[in-house]
Amino acid sequence: MSNSGSKTLTISVMQKEFQVACPEGEEESLLRAARYLSEQMESIRSSGKVVGMDRIAVMAALNMSHELLTGHTKVQTSQDYARLRIRALNDRLESAIADGKQLKI
Repeated sequence: MSNSGSKTLTISVMQKEFQVACPEGEEESLLRAARYLSEQMESIRSSGKVVGMDRIAVMAALNMSHELLTGHTKVQTSQDYARLRIRALNDRLESAIADGKQLKI
């Protein structure tokens, strides 16, 4: 990431602080993301099933990736449905216009 237009921000993940570059205007978004990551990692650690910061981080990343991809699939399905509806409405409109033109002639 280029340092142009960015600044260094301190985030906290599982009570550890990290310095990261952040584009201007994105500070709140980055802080929310860090809080979410920390919550996910704390939840995994408290389950007691995963030990070690690296493994906890990988499990959190996998869980968050799954959430993202599942959400993306839902959005894609909605977009596909909308496209089908628009196409059907467009076909009906074209048919109605064609019928109207035939009546005028």
